[in-house]
Amino acid sequence: MTDPFGTAALREGVLAAWRDSPTRFREDANAEEDLYLGGYRDRLLVELAQNAADAAGHGGHLRVSFVDSELRVANTGRVLDAAGVASLASLRASAKQDGVGRFGVGFAAVLAVTDAPKVVSREGGVAFSAQRTREATNRDGRVPVLRLCWPTDEQPPDGFDTEVRLPLRASGDSSDDGSDGIDPTALKAEFAAQATDLLLSLDGLSTIEIDGDRWWRDNSDNSDNSDIHGPHGTTRWQIVRDHGELTDLTGLGAEARPQWTICWAARTDAPMAAGEVLHAPTRTDERLSLPARLIATLPLEPDRRRVRPGPATDTVLDHAARAYPRLLDARPPAERVGLVPEPGFPLSEVDEKLRRRILEELRTSKWLPTRTGTVEPRYAKTVPNPACAEALDDVVEGFTTAEYDPRLQALDVTRLTVADIVAQVTGIDRPPAWWRRLYTALAPLADVDRDAREALGALPVPLTDGRTLPGPRGLLIVDNSPAAVANVVHPDAVHPLLERLGARRAGPGDLLDATRDAVERSVDDAESGLDVDDLRDTVLALASEAGARTWLGALALPDDAGDHRRADELVLPGSPLLALFDDDTPLGVLHDDVANAWPRHVLAAVGVLDTFAVVVDESPAAPDHDLDDEQDWWDELAEPPARMTAVRDLDLVADDAWPAALRLLAAEPETWQALHEPRGYTGWWIARNALLAGRAPHDWRLETAAELAGLYDPVPPVDVDPSVLAAIGVRTTLEPGGDLLERLADPDRDVPAGAALRAHAALARAVRDGTLGTADVDPPGAVRSLTGQVVPAAEGLVLDAPWVLQVVEPERIVAAGPDLTLAEPLAELLDLPLAAEEVDGVVAGGEPVRWADLGAVVDACDLAGIPVPPGGPLMHDRLTVQTGQAGHDVAWWVDDRVLHCVDSTAGLGRALAWAADRWADRYLLAALLDDPEGVLS
Repeated sequence: MTDPFGTAALREGVLAAWRDSPTRFREDANAEEDLYLGGYRDRLLVELAQNAADAAGHGGHLRVSFVDSELRVANTGRVLDAAGVASLASLRASAKQDGVGRFGVGFAAVLAVTDAPKVVSREGGVAFSAQRTREATNRDGRVPVLRLCWPTDEQPPDGFDTEVRLPLRASGDSSDDGSDGIDPTALKAEFAAQATDLLLSLDGLSTIEIDGDRWWRDNSDNSDNSDIHGPHGTTRWQIVRDHGELTDLTGLGAEARPQWTICWAARTDAPMAAGEVLHAPTRTDERLSLPARLIATLPLEPDRRRVRPGPATDTVLDHAARAYPRLLDARPPAERVGLVPEPGFPLSEVDEKLRRRILEELRTSKWLPTRTGTVEPRYAKTVPNPACAEALDDVVEGFTTAEYDPRLQALDVTRLTVADIVAQVTGIDRPPAWWRRLYTALAPLADVDRDAREALGALPVPLTDGRTLPGPRGLLIVDNSPAAVANVVHPDAVHPLLERLGARRAGPGDLLDATRDAVERSVDDAESGLDVDDLRDTVLALASEAGARTWLGALALPDDAGDHRRADELVLPGSPLLALFDDDTPLGVLHDDVANAWPRHVLAAVGVLDTFAVVVDESPAAPDHDLDDEQDWWDELAEPPARMTAVRDLDLVADDAWPAALRLLAAEPETWQALHEPRGYTGWWIARNALLAGRAPHDWRLETAAELAGLYDPVPPVDVDPSVLAAIGVRTTLEPGGDLLERLADPDRDVPAGAALRAHAALARAVRDGTLGTADVDPPGAVRSLTGQVVPAAEGLVLDAPWVLQVVEPERIVAAGPDLTLAEPLAELLDLPLAAEEVDGVVAGGEPVRWADLGAVVDACDLAGIPVPPGGPLMHDRLTVQTGQAGHDVAWWVDDRVLHCVDSTAGLGRALAWAADRWADRYLLAALLDDPEGVLS
């Protein structure tokens, strides 16, 4: 057998080294065991594929087959040479020429499945064997398998240049280290799971076959994409590659080369599966949390599972991070955010370095899509949903069309809140339909976010009049809005969101209320030359459905001269008011064109007068209703009214028109109510200002007020309900006051005695009770006496003691009726002396008797049901009272509290009534004294 690679010399050199250094044998055995049990465990196909890729350089074909109990891995490319054999047998040396060459220490991975590997090639092969090594070294147990090799004449299969043949340990057998036998089925499944990764990782391979199944890479359509076809389908990958030369080799080791390469691979047909690791260029144990696979020539630890830290590693990772944005650039805009690392904790130290560097690169690279290009994330803005993005694309500078994703937060992309969106769109000019699209985009946010609903309260809304106002609250939504109505949402912008935010579906009343500002300035607008006809017609049309509003009185309407005036300053043509007002009235007459175009009740609803207008205030706080003498009325009230209903324009009524005015006031329910309102303005004003037959209402009495006969004349016929006359001050009862004194003193009045007594009594009670002050009334120059005569006040006396009437002329006596306690206040009011104080009567003689001793008195008291008074009078046969030079025979008298009487029923009856304090029963007592049985019968 030929030995083209000089294996005999290689064996002799190794055996000599073992003989010279007995410990070297054990060191080699231990090192080999560390490799295949540690660093290269489970990496059999990876290491063989790496060697195949190194051999092929490009477009390599790798075939894995199981022949009997032997695993065979064949590949195309460079054939085995002497340097390769030396590398295989050196354990620590490598023949790699391109940084990651063939047959390095990774070949030790074959020992995981075999104790007798072979490498056969078209120009020769070598075989290793644990058994032959034991024989050559005369040692038992575990020996270094890959230090001694022997030539073999076996050839690779047709179409391949090299084949590695690995007789598998049978199931149930164990290796020198005690490992179990190999299950070919499990091994095949393990290899199949690695096929796609190997085609991505190893650019030198384009096809892998595993026991009849085939995987191949296709780059035909685009160099940036690779389709990996396999027995179970195709996966599509996006590829970004870069390479360069290292300038700092610190920490790379003696075998390192200054070249570096990187490859980013990302699935384009499906998300990356979990559990991604770094490939350097084959799989390592460095876990990554990135949405793409990194394949890079990084320096590794001897076991090739971990990256070796150092400047070289940092340099390659920096280049990998710089290349990463290119991966996003090649993706469709809608898919780019998916390649941003997701938030979370890094899975390894390498992962942490890569994530940090990648995020820095992505933050400052222009890859985030906009409608017209790309933008750096740090300058970008995004919104909560795609609909907002579409609506706001032409509004927000730097706006990205990418849907918001939490991954963008790490890139400093500004996420606009709803409040930010409202601020961005405030003040811009857009068609109403554009606003509706925005409302559609924002509506879902209002449904789930209370803060969003609050912020949307300031959302601009376009109106029918061309304005755009902030905030939907209070705005009106209507299908067919009159042009003159303000604050109505433009129909092209109407959206349910606006109603949820406070806009209201408007009826006629809402629309009418929306014209208020325009109505209140309409006269000024008309005087400035603006056309207010549309407003007028709109308001009148709405008022016909919605009814009256007090502020509608400000609506500008033309008068009969063509000038514009407030509606409530105009009277309808033919209105009965026109016959009541003075010629110089400030009110005008509505123009016939308008009066004929609209029903009278519609014009009345906006304040045009057809009858008296009524002011209604549900909670009046001040006399601020522009009514004549309103402040005076208010000042007379004990407290402000809880509600106010008042007729206006009363001061315009002509003096001779009040009967007709009263009939008109009484004909309408509202004016009737105002007239009858207790302590109301209307009755108060008319009572003080109206004239009936040339006199004020309080100068007259109702026909039914008989007790006022002689004092007041009956009111002339007015043809209204008496309650109306009473409401305006026509007298119904006796009311004390200065005018009553004047009427009592008027000699031309025929005042009945009873009326005079009642009048004096009412005046006296008012003085006594404090409702009439003597300082407020001038004493009259004449008074009316008991006889009905009017006498000079200087001759009058106020009756305060009934016995005085026996000695004083009746025409001098002024009385307040039987209640003598009213004498003093009446005397004070009239400035007259009391009669008892003016009459100085002297009585002489008299026989004292006791009431109880008088049988007739006792019987009379018993019959009247009153106790017999104590004591008794001085009894006279004839009682004479001396006043000055004159003497007067009287029936009874009181002199210094001493009671005198004559022995007669008249004298005894009055004296007994006075003593018993039953003066009102004096006639009853006199009759009982005179004829007890007759009174009872």
